Amino acid sequence: MTVNQNPEQIARETIDRKLIVSGFAVQDRKHIDWKVFSGIAVSEYPTDALPADYVLFVDQVPVGAIEAI
Repeated sequence: MTVNQNPEQIARETIDRKLIVSGFAVQDRKHIDWKVFSGIAVSEYPTDALPADYVLFVDQVPVGAIEAI
């Protein structure tokens, strides 16, 4: 955590760390590299309604979504 972060930034850093510890590579939706890892958490992934905070993929198949509240 760095100084002057807003609550959303702090939450995102916390979630990113937990996803990494759980075996997911966290990537931005604009820069997905499927070859890096079989488990990828894509941030700000577009959906029909609003972007999901994270969509979890295993072998390029969506298996879950995370919406921080």
